[in-house]
Amino acid sequence: MFTGIIEEKGEVVAIERSGGGALLSVRGPLVTSDARHGDSIAVNGVCLTVVTVEDDVFTVDVIRESLDRSSLGALIEGSAVNLERSVRADQRLGGHIVQGHVDGTATLLSREPGESWDDVRFSLPEPLARYVAEKGSIAIDGISLTVTTVDDESFGVSLIPTTLKLTTLGDRQVGDMVNIEVDVIAKYVERLVVRQ
Repeated sequence: MFTGIIEEKGEVVAIERSGGGALLSVRGPLVTSDARHGDSIAVNGVCLTVVTVEDDVFTVDVIRESLDRSSLGALIEGSAVNLERSVRADQRLGGHIVQGHVDGTATLLSREPGESWDDVRFSLPEPLARYVAEKGSIAIDGISLTVTTVDDESFGVSLIPTTLKLTTLGDRQVGDMVNIEVDVIAKYVERLVVRQ
């Protein structure tokens, strides 16, 4: 489990594709400081399992399912990525419950810079629209954010200076694809209601 509070921006240093999957190597000095084989690290919001750690670079296997459902398949050497280690039981939950199980991708539709923040709008895939609510939580590329506006086809968020500076959303442009994970609580509530 993750909180959606990004610990650092990392850099993709290598991608080896084979058999429909990939071995991804990422530089991240902070997240590798205590990483071991088998640990979970979210890369742009996708929960991945550490295979090896060497100096400040970790490698992870990315299966076809993850490549197909997320934007990880579009990464190239040099791509910046958001990194977060899994939360420990004794830590504060600073964002919201983020599983690292990406529900799909969205496209950045518009960006309006403000005095100290940006208002950003993303497409909303139809199957996920029912889980997104104004003032609810959503994870975009692993970042815990509050939905400011929503309609049937899109949703908006406001990005504070810290988010703009410390995550990849500060550099995203109109047309860029991002990973989204809707609030897991909404999915469980729907399942419980439907089964009654």
